[in-house]
Amino acid sequence: MDDRPRPAAPRGRLKRGRLSRSAEFERVYRQGRSVGNRFLVLYAFPRSGGSGGASAGEVSSDDGPRLGLSVSRKVGGAVDRNRVKRLLREAFAGEAERLPADHDVVVVARPEARDLAEREGLDGMQRELGELVGRALGEGSGA
Repeated sequence: MDDRPRPAAPRGRLKRGRLSRSAEFERVYRQGRSVGNRFLVLYAFPRSGGSGGASAGEVSSDDGPRLGLSVSRKVGGAVDRNRVKRLLREAFAGEAERLPADHDVVVVARPEARDLAEREGLDGMQRELGELVGRALGEGSGA
């Protein structure tokens, strides 16, 4: 039994790509830019805003943008909310390369997101999230 190597738990690597603390969400909500459509609202804010970057040592900009999700009970029951969150995570994985690596992003699902998930699945989520990412990048470069 002791001779078998134990697989390394990937938890640390996966969590780095996500916002988890309330303060991180608040900072993005209060100081970030927002764009929205019928299904989703996307907030984005650079995390290396001016406090020295690598001093905390938690997350470097090499790790890519971090995602936070907010899916309220207005979206539906637990099964519906979990489906929407899973689809948003998958859609974000495809869009993350378009976003600056040093950004934190919060996606808020509106109640219509459940219907989109049921009707169109991942394709619909990718299309709607991609539209918001494009709009956020367009507005961000003009300032």
